[in-house]
Amino acid sequence: MSSVTDIVKNRFLGFLIWQSIHSTIIFILFRTTLSQNGIFSLPSFLTCFSFLTFHLSLLLFSASLYFISSPHFDLHSPPYDLVLALLRCLLTGLSPPQGVLRRARVFLGLFGFFLGAALAGTTALVSLCKSESCGGGVAVVGLRGFGFGLVYGIYYLFKRRWVLEFPIIQRPLFFRFKMGLLSAVGQAIKLSAAAYIFSGVLILFLQDQFGSHIKMGNLIFEQIIFYVGSFSLCLCWELSHHLHQVIHTKRYIFAPPKGSAAAETNPSELLLAALEESTPKSLPHYLAYLDLCMVCDNNVDTWRRAAFFEETGETYKKVIAVCLRPLEHLASNLVEGLESSIDKTHQQSTQVQLPTVLERDSRFSELFNDSQLCAWCSWAVASLTARSHKEDRFGIAQLSGSNAAVISTLLSCLLAVETFMGKKTSLQSPNALMGPAGIKWATVTTARRDASTSVVGKKRGVQLHSQAYAIADVLRTSIYCIVSTFHEEMLTGAKTGLLEKDWVIGGKPLYGSRDLLLHKLHLFLDFQAC
Repeated sequence: MSSVTDIVKNRFLGFLIWQSIHSTIIFILFRTTLSQNGIFSLPSFLTCFSFLTFHLSLLLFSASLYFISSPHFDLHSPPYDLVLALLRCLLTGLSPPQGVLRRARVFLGLFGFFLGAALAGTTALVSLCKSESCGGGVAVVGLRGFGFGLVYGIYYLFKRRWVLEFPIIQRPLFFRFKMGLLSAVGQAIKLSAAAYIFSGVLILFLQDQFGSHIKMGNLIFEQIIFYVGSFSLCLCWELSHHLHQVIHTKRYIFAPPKGSAAAETNPSELLLAALEESTPKSLPHYLAYLDLCMVCDNNVDTWRRAAFFEETGETYKKVIAVCLRPLEHLASNLVEGLESSIDKTHQQSTQVQLPTVLERDSRFSELFNDSQLCAWCSWAVASLTARSHKEDRFGIAQLSGSNAAVISTLLSCLLAVETFMGKKTSLQSPNALMGPAGIKWATVTTARRDASTSVVGKKRGVQLHSQAYAIADVLRTSIYCIVSTFHEEMLTGAKTGLLEKDWVIGGKPLYGSRDLLLHKLHLFLDFQAC
């Protein structure tokens, strides 16, 4: 797995190389237009030293960004929780839980980025703005740079910009970078203005410490230099952020070169190894699922998809298993969360103390952090199942029971997500298995279920509720993809009584019952599931 672990390192090295190019251009343009001598002709020792320290500050910012960037959003513990956990471990002698350690690492990483941005802002602005032309010298410029770094760090962490966002359409690197230039410039103008005002207020409160008598003309000139320097630095950081996103979210092909011996014998070995052995929720883990989704859905690497349907069927079963794993994890966690919410809300209903929106969101917030991964898995397994209708020469998908496992998992996950959103699915009678009349969306009359609906059903406008709607749409689309491909076969199976045997697992599903899944599947066959 050394090749998989080197993916992030190699991409970060490429990011540093490309970052040095645009930052050098911005540094030269700034020193040329607003340098004290007017024209940047022959570099002096001070200019070369400023150039070196400027790039060192960018290296500090890039390193801080590298250590906290992740495709998965993790909640961090507040400082007082970390202190209490540390004291509890010291007093009891027990090791802290794994979740506490993970959240502590996230908090320390974010705090390190915050300090790194402040220090990088201090060093970079001192390098850009000539200290001898500012009242108060290096101290004033450094303090204002420190304030700039604080503002940028707070905004960056508050907006969760350290989370890698994968594009819907994979484009060439240069084209993707060019598309974000205008937004980076606009963002740099707004952030530099906010940082300029904040640092100016900071200097105003400390003017007794750094006060000096400056003429009005020189003062105006110094403020122009500082604002342009702040804008230049903010533009460098925004371009670095955009470049970091573009490079690290680019698709990586986990396959040997086409025509090689490995491609002829086992072309899926690298992909399966990355899916099964890479660290969960890491960037290589996400890149492997992205590559799998594109292989299953697109017609670019048809030779790799054809290798999934090899005669033994082991590769196909492994691919289906790794795709269903995140969906099964989401469904099982939702079931546990819903059951605990119903119990707690029923107990609190006697005291008329329903949980607040914040408590409900914190209870379910971690469940949808893997929504991107679940969307890829849902669409990959649906596309692969639909492709098996024409490309599966040996009938592996049907004979191995993978089709039933796929449909049952997708339906169970969809029912769990819809219950989370407030929709209640109920059966009218055990024998009413045909048509939309057999399924009912209604408000349940018992007090216990009313309590559960109030816990999860009134979240409109909340980010968590929008994530649930998004994953529900993906699951619904994935099921329709399979149903539309096998529509004739499913209708024939429904008439002969083989639909349940061929497309629903024999054991207990992750959520609901087999009859409930069959009701839901009939709605999709009638194209009335919404």
